[in-house]
Amino acid sequence: MKTLYLMRHAKSSWSFDDLTDEQRPLNDRGRDDAPRMGQALAKRNIKLDLIISSGAVRAMTTAALVAKELDYPHERIEVRPEIYHAEVPTLLEVVRSCPDTAQSVLMVGHNNTISEFVTLLSPEAINEELPTAGVVCLHFHTETWAGVDQANSEFYFFDRPKDNH
Repeated sequence: MKTLYLMRHAKSSWSFDDLTDEQRPLNDRGRDDAPRMGQALAKRNIKLDLIISSGAVRAMTTAALVAKELDYPHERIEVRPEIYHAEVPTLLEVVRSCPDTAQSVLMVGHNNTISEFVTLLSPEAINEELPTAGVVCLHFHTETWAGVDQANSEFYFFDRPKDNH
């Protein structure tokens, strides 16, 4: 069994006109929501074997704040630049290339693609986009990440920051 957590980065700031989109930081709400979601995962006794993040500052910061709450070493967060501006097939390639020694993986990405990816993989309809800092957990009845597919997927949970206040 493989477990995949798909997370949209926390709320970012639009206050810095001189920064590129990739450089935008989290805003105050984002800096509150990301650790809160990490705490929500910790309450579920989740232990991650791998965290993968887009190279955008807001995604890397989200991943780092979640990692801290889960006692996951910051230096082991794998930055995958191809997640930024990716299409769904690219996200699927990233997941399918995860090392099979990892049983549970968190991917931090961006909308609209991360929500579309959830729709592709979830056997249950999720009739809303992932909100910022939202997390969907899916289990896959496979021994390899290369075998991840909607056909062997099981929906486990969908957590939103507003559910964890």
